[in-house]
Amino acid sequence: MNIEITILICVFVILLVIGAPISIAIAVSSLSVMFMFLPPEMALLTAAQSVINALNSFSLLAIPLFILSGSIMNTGGLALRLINFTKLFTGRLPGPLFQINILSNMLFGALSGSAIAAEVAVGKIIDPLQKKENYDPALSAAVNIASCPTGLLIPPSNTFIVYSLVSGGTSIAALFLAGYIPGILMGMGVSLVAMYFSLKENYPKQEGISFQEKKVIIFQAFPSLLMIVIVIGGVVGGIFTATEGSGIAALYSLVLSLIYKALDMKKLKEIVIETVSMTGIVLFLISVSSIMSWVLSYSRIPQMVAEGLLGISDNPIIIMLLINLILLCVGTFMDMTPAILIFTPIFLPIAKQIGFDPVHFGIIMTFNLCIGLCTPPVGSALFVGCSLSNIKIEEVFSKLIPMFAVLITILLLITFIPTISLFLPRFFGLI
Repeated sequence: MNIEITILICVFVILLVIGAPISIAIAVSSLSVMFMFLPPEMALLTAAQSVINALNSFSLLAIPLFILSGSIMNTGGLALRLINFTKLFTGRLPGPLFQINILSNMLFGALSGSAIAAEVAVGKIIDPLQKKENYDPALSAAVNIASCPTGLLIPPSNTFIVYSLVSGGTSIAALFLAGYIPGILMGMGVSLVAMYFSLKENYPKQEGISFQEKKVIIFQAFPSLLMIVIVIGGVVGGIFTATEGSGIAALYSLVLSLIYKALDMKKLKEIVIETVSMTGIVLFLISVSSIMSWVLSYSRIPQMVAEGLLGISDNPIIIMLLINLILLCVGTFMDMTPAILIFTPIFLPIAKQIGFDPVHFGIIMTFNLCIGLCTPPVGSALFVGCSLSNIKIEEVFSKLIPMFAVLITILLLITFIPTISLFLPRFFGLI
């Protein structure tokens, strides 16, 4: 290990240990290396150029607009309409409230583009109902935690936009379509575990819904679901770009919330402030990660990692197993956006060298990091879910273990059966 890497890792780890935000840890550790090996003026100029180049992208405009759209939907009372809609499909399944929770997270996560927003919005409504039916609180929290990241795979997804940027322009439309089947499989995996426990505990099934109630439920949910059709259909059909689609999503969600009379000026002001704050965090992460990417390139880290992995084995299966293992470990202590920004330039060249499509690898990477959202010590979905249900982490984690086993099995299927991810993009001629 050369001295640049030693300094980078040591400073980065020390800052994380003392509680510094990960963005600050990335920036300070990267600049430490640059100041040590470049003149101060050159280091600052290079860092500034990296930041400007990273943020000078039309595609990045989609991030604040999708965040705005998700915040409006989260405030506009759409979660309850989607939960009622899922009852039409899950009522006769074992543990119906678990199944409603999972499908609602899949739908609302896709619409909001946020695992945490889906987890909170759906959890707040479903948790009291589960307690009333005497569902196991720890298992209920585990189901909510494990299913909330599905919306990061089911488009539209800011994660895919970030990956597209850092991977050198991988098609966003192809990534969007590629995420559907893996996202659905992720939800189905959690659903199967929930069914097993439901049958074991003999939870009651849901009462039937009358035809008249079904019509009302579909009528109320249809406008929200139509947004996915409009945005994804427009992007895939080439009618507009993903960035333009994000603007349409924001406008559509705003008009819909105004029609529902779920927004006033005070709430809209809070939504805009929240959007600006979240956008600032994401863009700051992107900008400082560009400095680290320069340092990694300067230090030949991608080449060294590639040589190290290929030195262990030239078998693509072994190499991808090692990459998956590393990404699963990364996900336990690093949030999704910085992980994608830092590790895509390292692992994508290796994946391409052994014959993996960039779209396929983007799905593999995102699936790995989705699992990481649910794992300690830094899994944000785990902490939010436990706080929401007022359950200790150790109680919930024991219920999550069988779900992790199923999700990792699905991850391996996605990794080694490319058709799962690439079928839809190929069908629509995007790759």
